[in-house]
Amino acid sequence: MAIITKITTQQKNQDRYNIFMDYGKGEEFAFSVDENVLIKHQLKKGLELDEFSLMEIHYHDDIQKAYNSAISYLARRIRSEKEIKDYLLKKEMEEPVIQEVIHKLIEQKYIDDREYAFAYVRTQINTTDKGPGLIGIELKERGIDQKYIEHALEQYTFELQVEKTTILSEKFFQKYSKDSKRVLKQKLENLLVRKGYSFEVINMAQSTIDMDKQANNELEAIKYQGNKAHRKFSHYTGFEYEQKMKQFLFRKGFSIEGIERYLLELKELD
Repeated sequence: MAIITKITTQQKNQDRYNIFMDYGKGEEFAFSVDENVLIKHQLKKGLELDEFSLMEIHYHDDIQKAYNSAISYLARRIRSEKEIKDYLLKKEMEEPVIQEVIHKLIEQKYIDDREYAFAYVRTQINTTDKGPGLIGIELKERGIDQKYIEHALEQYTFELQVEKTTILSEKFFQKYSKDSKRVLKQKLENLLVRKGYSFEVINMAQSTIDMDKQANNELEAIKYQGNKAHRKFSHYTGFEYEQKMKQFLFRKGFSIEGIERYLLELKELD
């Protein structure tokens, strides 16, 4: 048996206490504990502790340290259960200790994966241009149950998705107006799919875009690409020049009709 000989408050952390004990060879520092553990085990000068009691004290102190770390981590923003577990594992906390902390945090409503899913979806809708598919993947990576994900994504209505993709599409067409409509459409679809939107939403958004404006953009694009091709192939003449121009513009995604019209206009300018 060992006897507690002295208890002092740590200078750098007023919530922790240094425990000094006599194991039969005089007083020496034994361990430190959190204030909650000190109170729970009623540690005081003169108290005798056996090996089992010491193990229990250390176990509860590990739980308290892990709990304090988790609370500090949660103070920055809401976290999922998996995020808390991963965080404590990185701090080399033992699995039984982590499970005790998770149980306590759930009881105290500090962890609620259902509420986390709802809050995460709301934040992504308000601050990003991600679609529901991508948001769902991110929630799954954070350990959220599929039923919570599906329920939370109900906030992301079809109408709101169309509105978002329409805005994204218009910005995209403005930024890449030098490409053909076909190339732009394919690039845009790939972008929106990566962002997590369905083809149904993408098609609906594209159908709402001003077609007259897109026709003008197509005309400007073929002129831009055609002028580049003309500079590249200006040393060719006749049939060979025309074929080089057609091949170049066709690979850029322009229609045969559009190419023929552009080349005709080009001839008229000569």
